[in-house]
Amino acid sequence: MSADILIDNKIGMDYETYLTLFKKLVDEPNFDNELDMKWYEFRKLNLQRTLRLQKHFIPSDDLINVISSTQYSQTWLVLTESWCGDSAQNLPIIAKAASLNTKINLRIVPRDENLELMDKYLTNGSRSIPKLIVFDNKNNELFKWGPRPAEAQNLFSKLKNEGLDKSEINKQLHLWYGKNRGKEVEKELIVLLKKVNVNLN
Repeated sequence: MSADILIDNKIGMDYETYLTLFKKLVDEPNFDNELDMKWYEFRKLNLQRTLRLQKHFIPSDDLINVISSTQYSQTWLVLTESWCGDSAQNLPIIAKAASLNTKINLRIVPRDENLELMDKYLTNGSRSIPKLIVFDNKNNELFKWGPRPAEAQNLFSKLKNEGLDKSEINKQLHLWYGKNRGKEVEKELIVLLKKVNVNLN
C-alpha cells in the first residue's frame, strides 16, 4: 500500500463515517454465527466508551497549542476495528486532537480489510490496534503511535506475565483507562507533535 493512496484519501474513511458505521453495527446487528454475537457485545460496550470519551474529554491547553502550531498538512491514518477495546479508549482522543487543526486529515482504516498495510506496522510481531501513522504532505512518515499508551502497555505486559487470563487483563486495563480519561495518550501525542514541529518549522 503506497503512501500516495493514503494522502489521496483513497483508503479508509473520515471519523464521522466510521462512527456512523459503528453505530449501525450496534443498532442493526447481524448474527450469522457465534463470533458475530461475541463481536456485538464488544462493539456495544465500545460504542458506549467512545461516546462517553467524546463527550467528556477536554483537550489541554498544551495539546491545543501544539496542534495549532502545526503549519503543514498532515494525514493521520488509524488502523483499527470497532470491536477493539483499546481503540474505544484511544481513538476518540486522537480524533479530538486531529479536529483542532484543519490541516490535519484523519483517516480511519479497517485493519482486517487492509492486512498488507497492517503488517508494515506490527507491534512485537502482532497486528495490535489502534495504530496511528502520521504522514506529511510529501508522503513522508513523521511518526507512529499505538496500540496503547506506554503506561497501559506496561500494565498489560505485567498482568500477562503474571499469568492472568484475558478477561481479567482487559478488566484491569479498562479500569486504568477509566481513571486516566485519555490524558496519557494526550501527553504522548504532545511529545511526538512537538518533535515534528521542531523538525518541520
